[in-house]
Amino acid sequence: MVDLGLLEHLEGYLTQNRKERFSNVINQRTKHFTVAIEDVYQLHNTSAVIRSCDVFGIQEVHIIEEINSKRIDREIAMGAQKWVDLNRFGNVKDCLKRLKDQGYHIVATTPHTDCMLQDFDVSNKSCFFFGRETEGLSQEVLDNADSFLKIPMVGFTESLNISVSAAIILQHVTTQLKKSDVNWQLSDDEKNLKRLDWIKKTIKSYDDIVKRFYSE
Repeated sequence: MVDLGLLEHLEGYLTQNRKERFSNVINQRTKHFTVAIEDVYQLHNTSAVIRSCDVFGIQEVHIIEEINSKRIDREIAMGAQKWVDLNRFGNVKDCLKRLKDQGYHIVATTPHTDCMLQDFDVSNKSCFFFGRETEGLSQEVLDNADSFLKIPMVGFTESLNISVSAAIILQHVTTQLKKSDVNWQLSDDEKNLKRLDWIKKTIKSYDDIVKRFYSE
């Protein structure tokens, strides 16, 4: 639980525009959908996916680094890594277990399926898995998937860049989600925790302010 008195005190150090921005953004955040990136090789692709998650209100991203170790390209992510929660895993198995334990429906994105994006059921609490640039998703993810998803394409090219695919899918599913009756927003406790986290990342003297608040 967040100390609401402390939260209110800390918000006094923010400009009105910043407080309103935090409030507007957090009200559009969701954990109903999340994203997992499996061993993507190109750094800019991972960073661009994180940026898309921020843009479309996805609060959590899961990065699997079983083969390729990642750094976040700050220029491409455009600061999105500050506002989106990044969960890192050393292998696919641990990531899948965590997500299934949290009740997520595992959705494997692949061109090799007849399940089209426009037919996706947004009522399912889902994690969209995106794989490596050339090989795609591992067999382990495909074997554990609850469903598969394909972006309709009518050209000669069979696939899209991972960051483009993520942006298209997230734009579609979040738009449909907000038209539905699903309770997709963060809980009040989750919102307060995230507000506190964002304030901590914004105010340079955060620790000193908190110390003074509790000493007075």
